[in-house]
Amino acid sequence: MLKDFAAHMTYSVIGLARGTALGDALEFFIYDTIKIFILLAVIIYAVSIIRSFFPPERTKAILSNKKEFIGNILAALLGVVTPFCSCSAVPLFIGFIESGVPLGVTFSFLISSPMVNEVALVLLWGMFGWKVAGIYMVTGLLVAIVVGMVIGKLKLEKWVEEHVYTMQIGQTGDIAAMSWKDRFEHAKWNTVDILKKVWLYVVIAIGIGGFIHGYVPEDFLVKYAGPDNPFAVPLAVLLGVPLYSNAAGVIPIVYALMNKGLALGTVLAFMMSVTALSLPEIIILRKVLKVPLLAVFVGIMTVAIIAVGYLFNAIL
Repeated sequence: MLKDFAAHMTYSVIGLARGTALGDALEFFIYDTIKIFILLAVIIYAVSIIRSFFPPERTKAILSNKKEFIGNILAALLGVVTPFCSCSAVPLFIGFIESGVPLGVTFSFLISSPMVNEVALVLLWGMFGWKVAGIYMVTGLLVAIVVGMVIGKLKLEKWVEEHVYTMQIGQTGDIAAMSWKDRFEHAKWNTVDILKKVWLYVVIAIGIGGFIHGYVPEDFLVKYAGPDNPFAVPLAVLLGVPLYSNAAGVIPIVYALMNKGLALGTVLAFMMSVTALSLPEIIILRKVLKVPLLAVFVGIMTVAIIAVGYLFNAIL
């Protein structure tokens, strides 16, 4: 039904010719815009209800003083269902460290939250099937757990800015139980609030995806980032770092890239670099991390993401 509507708007109402680059791009844009915003509204509403059970205070309480490894696993799993974006990196980091959450466990959470976004997982499932969504979830969790454990083992607490340990942002207290009516109301307003914040990024991403779909020749992308190029995965990571988007926003670009024949591992590496290694997030994290720790984090993440890309290109 949506495909028919997009085709009708593109070719009958607007009057573009079928088979043209502009027609293909606009049809892609109309179809994906409607589909993704419907999915986003439904998913954000459902996820907001789930997230109402995991406010920051409860998350910190669950992770505080947990042994490493167990803590890394719990942190990565909690990252899937708790809110995180670059703008909340600093207060979350301070709150976790102040509450006694080990540094490596904190990083597992900070990596998992943007990378293994539950909204993106459902969108991936809807666009590519459960296997691709499952692969992305498992690899994202593994990267978060392993990188967090490595940072924890290196004992890099001395490279956290001193002011982080002296700031007080409030102690964890009892969490008032919300009624289901309150949860539904919270979900409604949270859905509207999130859509207001992300709609422009999503539309821009769909526009980029539409441009790639309509104007970029298939052999161009395959030539420079296809399976025959041994540097395709590092190139994808390099291109993803300067971009600023959440996982839901980058999926239309991922969809267009995969339709053009790029290997799954290369596309996964691109998506991970955008969501978990973006330049804006690195700049914000610099407020709480000294340069050596920030460099270690970026270096380990880069190696891990590139390794994931090469691994899945080899086995799929």
